[in-house]
Amino acid sequence: MTTVPRTPAARATAERPAHRDGNVLRWLGAYASSMAGDGVYYVALSWAAVQAGTPAQAGLVLSVSALPRAVLMLGGGVIADRFGPRRVVIGSDAVRCAAVLAVAGLLLLTGPRLWPLTALALVFGTVDAVFVPAVGALPARITDRGELGRVQGMRGLAYRFAVIVGAPLGGLGVAVGGASAAFGLAGLLTALSLPLLVRVRVRELPPDDTADTRGRTAWADLVAGLRHIRRHRVLAPLTAAIALGDLGFVGPLNVGLTLLADERGWGASGMGWVLSGFGVGAGAASLLLTLRGRLPHAGRVAGWSILAGAPAIGALAYAPTLAAAVGTALLIGLLAGLSGAVCAALLQTQADPAYLGRVTAVAGLVSLGLTPLSMPLTAAAVGVWGTGPVFVVSAGVCGLGGVVALGVPALRRAELPW
Repeated sequence: MTTVPRTPAARATAERPAHRDGNVLRWLGAYASSMAGDGVYYVALSWAAVQAGTPAQAGLVLSVSALPRAVLMLGGGVIADRFGPRRVVIGSDAVRCAAVLAVAGLLLLTGPRLWPLTALALVFGTVDAVFVPAVGALPARITDRGELGRVQGMRGLAYRFAVIVGAPLGGLGVAVGGASAAFGLAGLLTALSLPLLVRVRVRELPPDDTADTRGRTAWADLVAGLRHIRRHRVLAPLTAAIALGDLGFVGPLNVGLTLLADERGWGASGMGWVLSGFGVGAGAASLLLTLRGRLPHAGRVAGWSILAGAPAIGALAYAPTLAAAVGTALLIGLLAGLSGAVCAALLQTQADPAYLGRVTAVAGLVSLGLTPLSMPLTAAAVGVWGTGPVFVVSAGVCGLGGVVALGVPALRRAELPW
């Protein structure tokens, strides 16, 4: 793994603005390419699963990746810290690329079948469990601490670009050559990230950050990471605030929105407009952070943006028209994008670098591991009580995250480094 010690020359390079740093831009290009590949992959998987089985079977295939992600995420954080986030991201993308291309070849020979699709979804979920913590830990190793807010904004823009590009490319691949062609395209986009990642330079950790973890078992490393969060004045409440915000946000903006669009007669196109409004708002928040780089009073910004976004989530269920729903979704996206990026930057600047993979794993466990498993419960609750009450309760849960952020003095006063 290429490492850069903290020499005066290295410090000068690190202090270069992130949007002008070739090292950061290579990482960003790799991330965008990998996420676009993910977008194509999900379209291909959805289409192939529907073609291969019943709707219930297709739903099972699409949800099966959440289980290994939830079970293995904390262990993935240990792996990211032990082997280095860059090495883990390269390995993860290589495995995903190989798996997708193998299934593409198999489908080309045999046609859509459920067992290879299920196996592929399990592989993706397992790899995501190590990929997500490594991606979260990498920015702090490639740029200066004062640039982490800008990097989170750039990462948000790259993700939005990947979402916009990935789904249409997946649909085009399916239309032109079927699911096998779409899987092949997903593998190609993921493969494009590898040469960029190989050229990304990362810093060595200071010796005093790594000395206390040498010789430990993986379990001891995991316990040490959890203890680091629990004893930290900022990380502990910040992790709780992120978890509450995600629990109240993900359900309504995924399965809840689908049911709301059906209830109101907006159809798939109307749901698409609402999602577009959310995407535009989140993209605007990412652009703001990219241009400004640093935001003062980061703890207060995170808390107030979570708290202000909560009523908007509840109001979405009562929007009188589609246009009002799109406007409300834009506001939710703006506030959620801002709070998400600021919280991520605070995690990376408050955590000891040696623990960043484990800290990211804990923070991502709820939103990427447990929350998807709760979506059937959200759908069942809507069936019993309707969209309005469920959205309002979800908004209350999300708002509790803002209350935690503003109610704990150490987090409320937390700042990003300048």
